[in-house]
Amino acid sequence: MLRYLSLIIFILSVQFGIAQRAFEHSDSLNKKRFIGVSSGIGVVWAGSMIGLSQLWYKDIPKSKFHTFNDSKNWLQMDKVGHYYASYKINKLTTEMIRWSGFDDKKSVWIGTGISLGYQTTFELLDAYSEEWGFSWSDIAANTLGSLTYLVQQLAWKEERIIPKFSFAPTSFSKERPELLGTNFNESLLKDYNGQTYWLSFSPGTFFKNSNIPKWACLSIGYSAHEKLVGEKSYYLSPTSGKEYFEKREFLLSLDIDFSRLPIKKRWLKVIVSQLNYLKIPFPAVLIRGDKLVGSWTGY
Repeated sequence: MLRYLSLIIFILSVQFGIAQRAFEHSDSLNKKRFIGVSSGIGVVWAGSMIGLSQLWYKDIPKSKFHTFNDSKNWLQMDKVGHYYASYKINKLTTEMIRWSGFDDKKSVWIGTGISLGYQTTFELLDAYSEEWGFSWSDIAANTLGSLTYLVQQLAWKEERIIPKFSFAPTSFSKERPELLGTNFNESLLKDYNGQTYWLSFSPGTFFKNSNIPKWACLSIGYSAHEKLVGEKSYYLSPTSGKEYFEKREFLLSLDIDFSRLPIKKRWLKVIVSQLNYLKIPFPAVLIRGDKLVGSWTGY
């Protein structure tokens, strides 16, 4: 799960440039901008991979190229994470390429290629690691995430369905801290019970004559509960004797599309729009296993 740390670094690095200059789009190819964008993406890409190979994969036993089927692990929460990351990387790189002067269609195709390429590099590192392997289910999730952004841009030239993320610490990490994290930062990356992935959409964007504000969204979420083992549905705590039975969670809540708020100042709108990475706390209805549950925060 430390792989996601490099994704976060990638996102934060390229997003800084966008937040500063996204309101200065060029109508034609700007060579200086394009060189800067290409160099920035290349440096972050290479740097994150070199860092991972030295810090994460260095002491892991190597093997020949091989595949690994982990599609049934963790109730597919890690696959949803791949989907989310690929979508956001595509969006970010597309916006940067567009800022350098490419038209909308070329920008999104280039962004899609970069997103898929970046994520596939992770799989190649795994492919030669004895503990893991090349995961086709990861590739499928990466592809679906990138294509979700691509298709929206080609069909609507805007985002109408927005993947989001939320997290809240859980007590489950105390049962298996070595696996689910010993502190907040580790649990943020490792504890799937605290993670929720959302798809937010505004009915107002799909119906032209609707009186619903386009920034007002419905949000559908997915998470896991009592998931303490990757491949098994049951866990018996050796210390407390408590039994844990994995459950899927499906959530329904309200949300905001921050990019559509009626903010007049362009620079402020760009900054506020970055909140679209996260789902705001809001009451939600949960289907947890076979039970209907309510939550004040949606976490």
